[in-house]
Formats: sequence, structure tokens, C-alpha cells
Amino acid sequence: MSIPTFHWISRRATVSLGLAFVLLLSGCGHHRRVTPQPPAPQASAPQAGKYPPYSSYPATPQNTPLGRIPITPVPPGGVSAEDLDYVARHAPILTEYGLATWYTAPYKGRKAANGQIFDDHALTAAHRTLPMGSLIVVTNMKTGQSSAMRITDRGPFVSDRTIDLTIASAKATGVYLPGSAQVRVDVYAAPKPIEVGGRWCVQIGAFKKQHEAVKLKEKLLHQYPGATVIEFPGENSFWVRIRPEGDNRQQAESIAHRLRPAEGEAYLTRLD
Repeated sequence: MSIPTFHWISRRATVSLGLAFVLLLSGCGHHRRVTPQPPAPQASAPQAGKYPPYSSYPATPQNTPLGRIPITPVPPGGVSAEDLDYVARHAPILTEYGLATWYTAPYKGRKAANGQIFDDHALTAAHRTLPMGSLIVVTNMKTGQSSAMRITDRGPFVSDRTIDLTIASAKATGVYLPGSAQVRVDVYAAPKPIEVGGRWCVQIGAFKKQHEAVKLKEKLLHQYPGATVIEFPGENSFWVRIRPEGDNRQQAESIAHRLRPAEGEAYLTRLD
């Protein structure tokens, strides 16, 4: 099974922003003509309290011991006024196209992958590989509806989908009623490097029965003795996760490309 890959491209489109959380971005095609405008004054990256500043990461990624991934907090509601101002004054650094869907927590109090309690009403989203806390704008390619939001969760673990939105994010972008839509994902800032470093794994599933996940885990432990392999429950299913030594990205990518599990699909996933 091939692992879906995404093609990131740089964009220099000028973005205008209203005062509401919903952003209206002109145009939605892969190619569009941009009318030159005087450059806007550059806003300082938000430094709001406990929320991660966008340029705080070191130039050279630091090695971190294998273990629990620390919480990556985001502002209440998903995005702050400083986030909106930052988007208004900057161009996106990366752009991705794909299918968006929406999701909700299977139970109250469930934690998102960033360590905070999942909130249907927050402007947040799940993505497999963007750093936690990344500031993005999602634009519905059909309707033009757009909204800023933050990455707080991992998924969607379905091969033909790119991003999962909360109910609030889905309503803001016109994805809620149809259930899915082709979107453009513009990345404006990330608290950690996107292309280098990071902590990575390969996630396999979903399994309907736990013994199927355990059986695969035991097989993978023999194949990858230097890796940490666990099985864990998901929503009405079970998953297997391989964390290579040091959560190394290159090793995770190599495993994901070599692995062809008959039991379930394998996804390259960022943990931090």
C-alpha cells in the first residue's frame, strides 16, 4: 500500500482579513493572477502568554528522548485576535490541497493529540503531519468560505482525506452540511520546523478486534527490534503504532514505505 504524499508549494498571495473568525480569501484555483499591492507593515509574531510563539524553535532541531509528547496549548476558541492579525499581515509559507471532512469526540472529555481537551466549538483541526499548534487557513474551493484555525489533533486516518475539522471549523468553511469538501490549506506559521526534525511514527489500522492488533504488534516487534511498538484503542477500533528509535523522521518514512500490512493501512504521522 502506498502512503499518500502531499505536495507543498510556496505562495505569495496577499491575504485580507475581516474582524470575524471567518476569513474571505479571493480566488480558489490552483493558478490565479495576483494584483500587486503595496506591502503591508509586518506584524510581530504573537507572543500571547502560554501559547507558543511562531519563531521560537531553534535553527537546528534538538534531539529529545523517547517518551510522552508535551502539551502544545492553543488559545481559547482555537485562534486569538493576534492570530488573525498575523494572518492579515503575512503570506502563507506552505499550501496544500485535498479533501476536508469533520469529526467530533466519541466521548466528553476526550483529549486531542496536543494534550488539551477536544472542543467541538473551537476553530481547530486534525492533520497527520503539520506541527502541533500550526496556524492555518482552510478555504472551501467550491464556496470560497474560509477560516483561520490551529492544528491540535492527528488524523484523518483515511487515505483519501487531508484534514479533519471540528464542527465549528466545518461550519465556518461550509464543510459541515455536505460532510466533505475540496479545500486549500494555507499554513501561516508553526511553532516548530515543518520540513526538518520533529518526532514521528507509523500508525497502522484500524482493527475491529484487539487480538488482530496484538498479533501485528508481536510481528512488528521482531521486524523492528529497535523500535517501540504498541497497540491501543481508538473509536470502536484498535491501532498499532511504531515509534522508531529517537522518533526519527527518516526511519519512520522508511518503515512507512516498506510496510505493506495486509491487516490495515499504514500512515506516516507526526507526534509533536
